[in-house]
Amino acid sequence: MNDSIKQQIRDLLKKHNAVLLAHNYMRDEVQEIADITGDSLALSMEAAKTRADVIVFCGVQFMAESAAILSPDKKVLLPRPDAGCPMADMVTAEELEALKAAHPAAPVVTYVNSSAEVKAHSDICCTSANALKVVRSLREEELIFVPDRNLGRWVAKFVPEKRFIFWEGFCPTHERMTVEAVLKKKAEHPDALFVCHPESAPEVSALADHVCSTSGMYDWCRQSPAKKFIIGTEAGILYKLRLENPGKEFILASPALFCPNMKLTSLEDVLHSLQTMSPVVTVSEEVRVKARAALDQMLAVPRD
Repeated sequence: MNDSIKQQIRDLLKKHNAVLLAHNYMRDEVQEIADITGDSLALSMEAAKTRADVIVFCGVQFMAESAAILSPDKKVLLPRPDAGCPMADMVTAEELEALKAAHPAAPVVTYVNSSAEVKAHSDICCTSANALKVVRSLREEELIFVPDRNLGRWVAKFVPEKRFIFWEGFCPTHERMTVEAVLKKKAEHPDALFVCHPESAPEVSALADHVCSTSGMYDWCRQSPAKKFIIGTEAGILYKLRLENPGKEFILASPALFCPNMKLTSLEDVLHSLQTMSPVVTVSEEVRVKARAALDQMLAVPRD
């Protein structure tokens, strides 16, 4: 059944000159058929470089918006329009403007896990991989960091000279990974290294041998001589980790590390989206231009 659906998807992708993107947290079978897999922003950037007319984004709403921001000449499809991000929904443009009014001299650093409108009211964006470099690039000593308090506090540890005004948002999936769950896994697998995402609670990150983004986890686990790893991020990452490292063992840190929104998109949804060329995700030009400016500010930060 899946093989038939996959073939229909590939045929329709070719027919519509479309590229299929899948976030690292998607279902295994969706990642398997994707043209490009990766982190949310990296996917949008790679898609923008292609000659595709259509982007089919297997992810959540803010990711498809990022694709629309970076590729205004392409049609962006989100197979499951009900796939949202609770953390992104924890801050609105109006709420951010109120915070900015209370701290007018503080630039706004916004995690890419946010709506297009919130990005449009920000000074600069960041990813979990480059957040520290972005913060260090700012001249100001005080800054507003939205929406993820955990990522913000992780970054703040490395820049004690900066004063952070944190938005109290968080990723519910990473927040459900407790110290108790991690300690249990570490006791069961004393020879394993624990790596977690900076969206994790500070007390969990403190237990880690390494803290990094999902793309960072692929690199770190591949390069590490260790043979066993406890993985502290959404379960979807295990697919590629195991694929790329057949001689290594990967153990999920907690059974709670399943994002219901990331698991909504099925092969049937992708097929239906290509058959109907819907649902289309759009961003108004006014919002797109302002949000693009915040992303461009981030991209201008030196990588070295």
